[in-house]
Amino acid sequence: MDRQFFKAGNPRTLLAAFLYFDASFMVWVLLGPLGIAIAHDLHLNAGQKGFLVAIPVLAGALFRVAAGALVDHFGPRRVAILMQLLVIAGLAATWVAAPHTYSGLFPLALVLGVAGASFAVALPLASGWYPPHYQGTALGIAGAGNSGTALAALFAPGLAILYGWLNVVGLATLPLAAVLVAFLFLAKEPPRRPSAGLVAWLPVLKKPDCWALMFFYSVTFGGFVGLASFLTIYFNDQYGLPPAVAGGCTALVVFVGSFVRPLGGALADRIGGDRALFLLYAAAVAVFALIGYGLPTIWLAFPAFFLGMLLLGLGNGAVFQIVPTRFPHQVGILTGLVGMSGGVGGFYLASSLGAARQSTGSYGPGFLAFAGIALLALGCVSVCRRRWKAASAAPLPGDTELPAAL
Repeated sequence: MDRQFFKAGNPRTLLAAFLYFDASFMVWVLLGPLGIAIAHDLHLNAGQKGFLVAIPVLAGALFRVAAGALVDHFGPRRVAILMQLLVIAGLAATWVAAPHTYSGLFPLALVLGVAGASFAVALPLASGWYPPHYQGTALGIAGAGNSGTALAALFAPGLAILYGWLNVVGLATLPLAAVLVAFLFLAKEPPRRPSAGLVAWLPVLKKPDCWALMFFYSVTFGGFVGLASFLTIYFNDQYGLPPAVAGGCTALVVFVGSFVRPLGGALADRIGGDRALFLLYAAAVAVFALIGYGLPTIWLAFPAFFLGMLLLGLGNGAVFQIVPTRFPHQVGILTGLVGMSGGVGGFYLASSLGAARQSTGSYGPGFLAFAGIALLALGCVSVCRRRWKAASAAPLPGDTELPAAL
């Protein structure tokens, strides 16, 4: 990493963004690692398990749009504090109310969705402190808060065995409160913050680049968070791993997907986000097609998922290198929209895996469908690369977008 990076922005705020993102993502996917215990307690089938763990992912996707708009109006620091307080209050209320029905968990799923919307807050907080040539690295470091999903997978299944899944929901308020205190001392509102109302959203949605970035992220982040939410259940059901072991395996693959995100941003800074995505999508198609065709043992499946999450994590960083490059004046709006699409992709993957298992008795069709979607994204990247290259060679007068590095 360039040493000048640490002098170019605000490392304290970057750390605060990472911590807030990390703690929020830890609780966002909490129902996934707790899914085995919840399913046993409530006697859920495969389809119900998949849908339950996917609800917070979809709720987070929808809330990200609103969060992105609030960030543009009030600043990411203020919005982050409000959202963290809402999540803490919601978890505490659930612990006190002690719901023990399938439908009774839906309000909890919506509260966890608020935590998932932290994506649209943490990234503008980091982005606003750094110049354009460090955007990929800064957003990659802040976005490495994805690792919170690994913490949930690592600790939640074992804690559920010891104390019960409902008490784990209550215990989750403790790290959130600690991070909130640290955030209050570390974070500062960025000096460079675009101010745009909802009227600015329609012109952005009319741009093909907006929809392309939304689709790219629905595959990379959608794949990441969908697997992070569902893999504990998958490893337990498909290979018979005990809950704690299944959670540990999930944590390992999620950790690699989280912590290579800054490398994905740095790689995109060096070779261009479009070129990086082309290479990563091509490899992801092969990996998830192989998983879909079937791997008979965990010793074969684990390396495949490890590589798959590595590719998706790198892709997450690459996509968000392109966002401030092509939309430098609408980062907050694009963060909300692109983040929303990532959550929608995660909802699709988690719910489709459960539905595939319920209807066909196998998870294979769900993974094959995801490989097909990644192949479609590969073709879309190819089209965008040619168009952006042409735009770079002959920029239009008055165009507010900047061409991506090729």
